[in-house]
Amino acid sequence: MSWFDFDWVDAFSDRAFGGNGCAVVHDGANLPTETCMAYVRETSLVECTFTGPSNVADIRVRYFLASREIPFAGHPTIATVAAMRSRGLFTGETLTLETGAGIVHIRLNGDEIEMTQIAPEFGAYVPAELVASAISLPESVIISPPRMVSTGLPFCVTVLRDHSALRAARLAEGPLRQVAQAAGYSGSDMAEPFLVTLQGATAAGDTFSRLLLAPPSPPEDPFTGSATGAMAAYLWKYGLMDKDTFMAEQGHDMDRPGQATVTRVGPAEAMTGIKVAGRGHVLMRGQVDLPENAQ
Repeated sequence: MSWFDFDWVDAFSDRAFGGNGCAVVHDGANLPTETCMAYVRETSLVECTFTGPSNVADIRVRYFLASREIPFAGHPTIATVAAMRSRGLFTGETLTLETGAGIVHIRLNGDEIEMTQIAPEFGAYVPAELVASAISLPESVIISPPRMVSTGLPFCVTVLRDHSALRAARLAEGPLRQVAQAAGYSGSDMAEPFLVTLQGATAAGDTFSRLLLAPPSPPEDPFTGSATGAMAAYLWKYGLMDKDTFMAEQGHDMDRPGQATVTRVGPAEAMTGIKVAGRGHVLMRGQVDLPENAQ
């Protein structure tokens, strides 16, 4: 067992208990996968990150759910950079992160942390009737064909008619597995739909979203930065967003309001990246004693 410094950061928020929490374990990137997943379960958070040295970037970041390691995640990226900055672990206004999805470029604009997610990849269409069944809603509330999109992590982007439909959505695990199969996944991988409406939760917002999660994760993600990038790419590709930069909102009905500024890189028909920017509030910090060998 060894002691590691950690920071608990509320990402995509500038206040305590807003946005989405993430625990950042510094210098923990070499910990066993089992230890990292157990730590996520112990925190009851959706995701945690573990940092370490990199030969190809300024820092290496590993991302974990309670059930598995994933290549990239948005709000943990914001949290990791906010935690490092609060500890004075880097200087300047730019930073590069080595992730499982490639090199992620970071730029600081005052208190705002901007990450450039990779060029969007558009995957399989998922039948709307399957997605509707997975979120316990009638198919008629889905106003655009659901499709798998990734800017580092794939999501089934699903555009809903209005806030009433968004708030009524409830996840059904059985149909959700059919969505995963239709998207080309197997085993324990899920393809939870990222639900979005074309109206903000507040007057400042342009979109309002939800991500419902399957166990062992918590039932809902307060703010999802990687899905926000994928969602934005979808909206631009299909002509559903006429702004080059817009404000995405999520978590308000959970009393964890979060906001991200989203900017397209390149033309809508040939995007080379998606910039997602937000703030991070360091809520607490301390040390955690974790096993360095698999148990």
